[in-house]
Amino acid sequence: MKSVSLKILFSSFSLLLFIQPLCAQHEENRTHNYKPRVINTTDLGADPDDEQSMVRQLVSANEFDIEGLIVATGCWKKSQNNTDMLDKLVEAYSQAYPNLKTHADGYPSPEYLKSISVMGQDEYGMGDVGSGKDSPGSELIIKAVDKDDPRPVWVMGWGGMNTVAQAIWKIQETRSPAELETFLSKLRLFDILGQGDSGAWIAKNFPEVFYIRATEVYGWAPSDEYIDKHIQSHGPLGAAYPDRKYATEGDTPAFMHVYPTGLNDPEQIDQGGWGGRFSFTKKEGIRSMSCVEKENETKYDPYYMYGNTSEGSEAIKRWSEAYNNDFAARMDWSITGDYSDANHHPVAVLNGDETRQIMKIKAAPGSTVALSAAGSSDPDGNTISYSWSFYDEPSSYDEPVKIQNSSSVSATVEIPEDAGNKTIHVILEVHDDGEPNLYAYRRVIISVN
Repeated sequence: MKSVSLKILFSSFSLLLFIQPLCAQHEENRTHNYKPRVINTTDLGADPDDEQSMVRQLVSANEFDIEGLIVATGCWKKSQNNTDMLDKLVEAYSQAYPNLKTHADGYPSPEYLKSISVMGQDEYGMGDVGSGKDSPGSELIIKAVDKDDPRPVWVMGWGGMNTVAQAIWKIQETRSPAELETFLSKLRLFDILGQGDSGAWIAKNFPEVFYIRATEVYGWAPSDEYIDKHIQSHGPLGAAYPDRKYATEGDTPAFMHVYPTGLNDPEQIDQGGWGGRFSFTKKEGIRSMSCVEKENETKYDPYYMYGNTSEGSEAIKRWSEAYNNDFAARMDWSITGDYSDANHHPVAVLNGDETRQIMKIKAAPGSTVALSAAGSSDPDGNTISYSWSFYDEPSSYDEPVKIQNSSSVSATVEIPEDAGNKTIHVILEVHDDGEPNLYAYRRVIISVN
């Protein structure tokens, strides 16, 4: 009898030791909503879509730690000599800033944005990389990566990638192999369409670098009529949003990929989110746009990058109502300093967790998993609705999955008997009945043992 009591006591003590760190970790995470570190390089002036994307980035700037706005080149804009276009956009933001900060915390000051608005490489491609080619932009990238901050730095290429190539070149030339490895490990590169030969140079010579080249970046954006009604009619930032010449906001998927909505972890590129979905199987020779001379990239063959999955831009478009309404609501914020005059995002709570982190659960085949959004709320007091859905594409289990009470605050996932050693992704979508409807997400990944 004594040994049984001791065994129970020991088991209880062990369980307590196990639970306490988890509770402490949960308490730390509960109040922390992660912000991605972002540096945008843009070939402003090549196409109005860069200006369009910058307006969306600025109006959602509270969701990111923006550490650089760099005017750079690309194959459609092979030289740059000033930041005038960028400065005008930041000035428009400065006029909207007093209103924006009424509606959400975390908007950077205009003075800060001006301080990180710099020139990158002013000439094209690898011809502007090497000795004596350092630029304010390449130095800014180095400084950002060198910060004592464990978060990675996402450098977004809305044009060519030679500014970050120059930063890498300098680190290779001036630091030890170990220091270079540390530097590269903190970089995350997201390249829109490939607009120069520097991306291939990076991928060939530094294959360990986390490098996404997105080629499916069209077909997801709102219509011209929507833009005219909800964006361009709204104050100084709306006035700074130009009509499209070719396609609308081709560069936006770069920062949409890391947009902290609760929908995806940007490091897990196959999960899918507002910026699309990508494969962890690297692809050989994802070529740049037609404006890049083919031989400039083929000389680096073979080179490998992460690329879009077969869904293409449909992986973005499936969330269209949410990201369109997010943009429209933020433009509403930009023109009123009265909090009650605009709608604000609901907060999605998953099984008591109030963060935006991805939740991972283990389950057995044939079992059920109970999920709850109890505690979800809306800051405006609007009515909120719930939707639980099986996200097939990133799940390794390919057959249908039944979710009971899928439009209720609590739902039950039925784990199929044949789902052993598979994963099941379930998305909680919470939206309000405000104008426009706004959304919040949480993702559950169920690993079936």
